[in-house]
Amino acid sequence: MAETIRETEIIEPAIPGVSWAAVAAGAVASLALTLVLLSFGAGMGFAVVSPWGSSGVSTKTFEIGTGLFFIVMAMISSSVGGYLAGRLRTKWIGLRRLEVLFRDSAHGFLAWSLASVLGAALLATPASSLIGGTLGGATQAAAGSMQSSFMDGYVDTLLRPDNPSTQVQQSSSDAQSEMIRLFTSSFRNGNDLAPADRSYAAKLVAARTGLNQQDAEKRVNDVVTQVKTDMEKARKAAMQMAIWLTLSLFIGAFCAAFAATEGGGLRDGTWSKHPFREAAINR
Repeated sequence: MAETIRETEIIEPAIPGVSWAAVAAGAVASLALTLVLLSFGAGMGFAVVSPWGSSGVSTKTFEIGTGLFFIVMAMISSSVGGYLAGRLRTKWIGLRRLEVLFRDSAHGFLAWSLASVLGAALLATPASSLIGGTLGGATQAAAGSMQSSFMDGYVDTLLRPDNPSTQVQQSSSDAQSEMIRLFTSSFRNGNDLAPADRSYAAKLVAARTGLNQQDAEKRVNDVVTQVKTDMEKARKAAMQMAIWLTLSLFIGAFCAAFAATEGGGLRDGTWSKHPFREAAINR
């Protein structure tokens, strides 16, 4: 009975359970550090990528390196933000140690959440400009939603005259505009040209370039294959980048929560009594 009375006589402190100022401070610090690391990563990316085929790292190595850098960046920035959120929060008096541990973890998670939301809104443009040049055209092609400018290069290949000195009667601008619209519409809807569109494209290429019908059809088939190959590369690059980003976000959330418990323990002077640390010592 005495134990029950003592439990019911415990009064919750009047201090709010969330120190939003500490959460905001951790989130801002995490955002600033993320921007610094993005700048550093962009510089390293430009350093290892080369327009010469025999220089620089391979595309696969670059993609893996970029993904690993995202994870390391998330670990560093989230840990710093979570630690500050736990270290700067108001001290709670009269709470059990496990409750304090939970609140510290929540502060780290909230700091990570706020930094993620603000980063998506504030750092999207700077981050895109910093890393966009190093990611190459494949990812940008996937994000382009098949705009007409994406097809310009392929259409130029299709309508390139076999003999530049040959004079053709077809209007160059009209033929190119028509072909761009045809390719853009076809690949957006079905990822290929319909048989009728393919035949018409071959006739248009033959009339524009001076090729015979058989060579024009071969050129159309080659360009269509190249378009589909590039689209597949862009899809895989975008998929892998999304997976790396998702993994880095999950790891960042864990690092922020754990770092906040460390900062909170140092704030209250109970760092050596951390449950995880005590379990490791007793083991």
